[in-house]
Amino acid sequence: MGMYIGGMYWSLSYILLAAAFIFTIAAQRKVSTQYARYASVRCRSGISGQQAARIILDSHGLNSVPIGMTRGRLTDHYDPRKDSLSLSPEVYGDSSISSVAVAAHECGHAMQEAEGYALLRIRDFIAVPVSFISHAAIPLMIIGIIVINAGMYTEGNLVFNIGIYAFIAVVIFHLVTLPVEINASRRAIGELVQNNIIYEEEVGGAESVLRAAAMTYVAALAMAVSNLIRLLLIRGNN
Repeated sequence: MGMYIGGMYWSLSYILLAAAFIFTIAAQRKVSTQYARYASVRCRSGISGQQAARIILDSHGLNSVPIGMTRGRLTDHYDPRKDSLSLSPEVYGDSSISSVAVAAHECGHAMQEAEGYALLRIRDFIAVPVSFISHAAIPLMIIGIIVINAGMYTEGNLVFNIGIYAFIAVVIFHLVTLPVEINASRRAIGELVQNNIIYEEEVGGAESVLRAAAMTYVAALAMAVSNLIRLLLIRGNN
């Protein structure tokens, strides 16, 4: 399937992929811009990211969850395997709106884990196998095409289809991840206000940071879906 544009024949699948790629770049730029903007705005409470995380966790009886520092920028994460929260240096020690928003978001994941939030459990359960499968998908499809071109259509299509199923698994992973992240951000805003870490006039800034971060997950889903559509169109031609 394709369309004629400016004297060049472009596959519709590549147009979709290009659009998803542009969206991904825009989302990454947006989160960097919003984070930098509110990283320069100190929250009135003067509470740091680490302090905010400790307050939120303790208020939910999660006193045993340690808060450590990890290397890098925006590498903040909650590890359900170790039941620990790691914050990047600027988030850990800074008292900006960006810092407390990011820290609170990661606390949202700890709260999800403690409550047995179903979608988080599903995501954590499939994360490792999907990571392995995703790396095998492209090689499988390349092998499938080679086998098809060699005249072994049945065997080649079988291998190619296995690669497509692998990409479907990746799409499912991103479909599950998106609501998990949105839920964690919603929890974060409520906790920041309820624990007097930020004031009402600062909520808009925290929401802007977390909305921008959520767009990166939307972009990841869009990229995965675009890749799947492209592969299905290729499959239809074989």
